[in-house]
Amino acid sequence: MSDSPLVTEALALARSSVAPGPDFPAGPATVPPRGEALPVPACLDRILRLSLAGGRLRPSPSAGALHPVDTYLLLGSGCGLPPGVYAYHPARHRLHRHGPAPEPAPAGAFAVLGVTARRTVSHYGHRGWPLVLLDAGHAAAALALAGAHAVCLDADGRLLSAAAGGVPVALAAVQLLPGDHGALGRWAEGRNSSPQSPSPSPGEEEAPECLRTALRVLGELADSGGGHGTWHPVVGRGPDDSVLLSRRSASPGFHGMPSNAVLARILAAAETASPAGPRWSLAVGGPRPGLLTSRPAGGSAAGGGAAGGPAAGGGGFGASAAYEGPVPGDGTATLHRPASGDVLPALAHWAARQGWIAQAGAVLLAHGCPAGASAAQIRHDHLAAGYGIGHAQAAATAAGVPSRPVGSWQGADLGAALGGPAGQDWVIHGLALGRTPAVDRSPRPTTGRRTGPATGRTNGPAAGSTTTSATGRGAGAATVPHAGAVADAGTGRSAGTATGRETDAAPRPATGPATGPATGREAGTATRPAPGPAPRPATGRTNQGDEPS
Repeated sequence: MSDSPLVTEALALARSSVAPGPDFPAGPATVPPRGEALPVPACLDRILRLSLAGGRLRPSPSAGALHPVDTYLLLGSGCGLPPGVYAYHPARHRLHRHGPAPEPAPAGAFAVLGVTARRTVSHYGHRGWPLVLLDAGHAAAALALAGAHAVCLDADGRLLSAAAGGVPVALAAVQLLPGDHGALGRWAEGRNSSPQSPSPSPGEEEAPECLRTALRVLGELADSGGGHGTWHPVVGRGPDDSVLLSRRSASPGFHGMPSNAVLARILAAAETASPAGPRWSLAVGGPRPGLLTSRPAGGSAAGGGAAGGPAAGGGGFGASAAYEGPVPGDGTATLHRPASGDVLPALAHWAARQGWIAQAGAVLLAHGCPAGASAAQIRHDHLAAGYGIGHAQAAATAAGVPSRPVGSWQGADLGAALGGPAGQDWVIHGLALGRTPAVDRSPRPTTGRRTGPATGRTNGPAAGSTTTSATGRGAGAATVPHAGAVADAGTGRSAGTATGRETDAAPRPATGPATGPATGREAGTATRPAPGPAPRPATGRTNQGDEPS
């Protein structure tokens, strides 16, 4: 069982069908800058510009484009600025002095990833704090892909907080320039090892209970780390700059299964980037739907048990055989099929009833994190899932494959659906995938604008964000439905209201984008909107943005 009843209960609630709401103000989009705005040193300009720079639209995905991650740079000697701690302002691509450096200052540069949970919890409520973890994993992946040297996802949050100058919640660290990993401890020496209380700011004593709970949960998760943590070198060469800048969340509605070789490369990108993370599988559609893995059944089967049992709830999917053998690609990779059956409609239901997922070609799944997992495992599995999906999305973009991260999952007990024990193997994160535009024989759009990641533009929700549902706030269910039970799965639309919560209402008409309520978020549809940008509300946010994460 978990070492924290608070965390156990919060995780069960986040995975339940209880709908969040209502919304409350998200607060500032970034940490309020203090002091002079300084240019980013040349040695870090490319890394930050290709990973975290931007306003609502950034290369790094975020649930609802709410971007809860705050980046603090620990710059030692020889970095182009006086040694010290600097807060990064992504919208301005500038640094602000945040604290001093130890004497003498260590060489090299680190990034400490802190979080402001309010930005995400303001919209996603009790489902928000897992999305914050996924976002932090995506931010770490974005830095790694842009040229960072190593990543640490399990260091003691109190050490990270002290090193960054006492930020409330710090979850991960990234080594940006060559140096000694032990230098992170030197940055923390002589500073208060107790971070600022992760509680509502002064004047926010009446903050919603879901925010107070999220702050307590994230605080416990941060404190679950061990010492300086485990550093994982970034392996391989990152994609070209054009790929990093053009990765975007494709609009819902793409379909067609990529080739086995491409799927194998995307799966390998996630597994290689996050070898100690959760388990990885590919749910595929097409003429032979089912689950694919990089290892035969028994080596890394979904759920860790037999794949021959019936689906939970008696519908949707199940395995027709414990193992059906390899699925050959083009001679460079082999995928294995531990389970067969129509998986995608069940995933569409679990992902806050996003019907469009039932029509996707495939969904990469990060799964694990059993009910009752320790705080350390919950933190690590979610951060590693975001980190692996971040690498997988870059691989998909490089292959010209439309993709869309999916961060909010309700009742997604994958292990039980495959006949294994209940509560042991949950879907944590996903990446919906389609077929490359070059081989898609569906009719081309006639508006003069191309869609898909290759152009770096989408004609639907804002690019650069992790999604959950059309908003990720729909009422999920714990059972695996029959394909016919998925909301409007045949058309690929998710039924919902203008508030962005999924309901059983009739689907929206495909006459153009639906605008959101006074919260300033748009309720996206799975169909292509009319040409031209959707009206931007007062807050400048859409409810999907560009990634969830």
